[in-house]
Amino acid sequence: MTETDFRALDARFYMPAFGRDRMLVKGEGSRVWDDQGNEFIDCVAGIAVCSTGHCHPHVVEALCRQARTLIHISNLFYVPGQAELAKRLVEITGLHKAFFSNSGAEANEGAIKLARLATGRDRFVAFEHGFHGRTMASLAVTHKPAIREPFGPLEPGCDFVEYGDIEALKGAVTSRTAGVFVEAIQGEAGIIFPPEGFLRGVRDICDDSGALMIADEVQTGMGRTGRWLAIQHSGVDPDIVSLAKGIASGFPMGAIVAREGLEFSRSQHGSTFAGGPLACAVARATIEVIEEVLPSVAAKGERFREALARFEPRVCGLMIGITAGERCDGVAAACAAEGVLVNCAADGNIRIVPPLVITDGEIDSVCDVLSRALAR
Repeated sequence: MTETDFRALDARFYMPAFGRDRMLVKGEGSRVWDDQGNEFIDCVAGIAVCSTGHCHPHVVEALCRQARTLIHISNLFYVPGQAELAKRLVEITGLHKAFFSNSGAEANEGAIKLARLATGRDRFVAFEHGFHGRTMASLAVTHKPAIREPFGPLEPGCDFVEYGDIEALKGAVTSRTAGVFVEAIQGEAGIIFPPEGFLRGVRDICDDSGALMIADEVQTGMGRTGRWLAIQHSGVDPDIVSLAKGIASGFPMGAIVAREGLEFSRSQHGSTFAGGPLACAVARATIEVIEEVLPSVAAKGERFREALARFEPRVCGLMIGITAGERCDGVAAACAAEGVLVNCAADGNIRIVPPLVITDGEIDSVCDVLSRALAR
């Protein structure tokens, strides 16, 4: 199919919800190729999804091996590998029990339901510029007015406060607050770090009020920041963690993991596809690969920091943000022209979230290209 053909078909038959400029047709490691044969180092990685790179052999083998045996059976039966994966996520997070979903938005939906169920309360507090999904309930706790307001009124009710403002949070949390949604690093906002002690303050307010602390680790989790969870850098233990993106190397998968005493009983929550045989097989293989590369993630982040120091990057492992302002789209386009894919998050911030398997040589190439683009 020619480029003209697929663009025409897309325009005719697919709802225009995305802005797209090329078709990627092949991936290997940290590199992808488009339909014209152009090669790129991929620092978008499916938006922090392709944690093990593209088509990692161990992940591909796990997927194919499971597909030859059993693709789907539903959760009416015990699912091969599901309990083993839940055990690994409990070990990784230090929490008690897991429940699977098909995406990060669904994971946050599950967290909302569980918080309401456990507390008997009906409202939430979240933070300005935070992002938690586009389904109706996850959208209710997502701040960005442009994507939230067209679909109102939304449920559950949510109050938004400035990210990092503990005093404002104290004022917003009431006896009706079931949970506080917080990102240890705001990803969609452009890689924004919280002030020192902020996450501990959120924990203390939740303890004092009886609200649950819900850590959205959809973008920051699964080794992205050099720890399994970004919140682990702070030493704070949340009540519920939501995961997705990097959990299964691009296979649709999400999860919530909750502390002891927080769990769904029979028929209180469910999903036809969630935690199916293929997803569990791929997620388990992904975790095995991440375990191997996790010790190197912090050093790779420092390599980015040192090479891009004059542009004041915000770096935590392989989660990197650089403010480019109104030039952001132009910088991203200039990088693509030289074989590096980055994208613009909110407020003119370049977001760099490459596969965790990116090599030092590839990092150096990315930094050379990005430095030239930013310096223009």
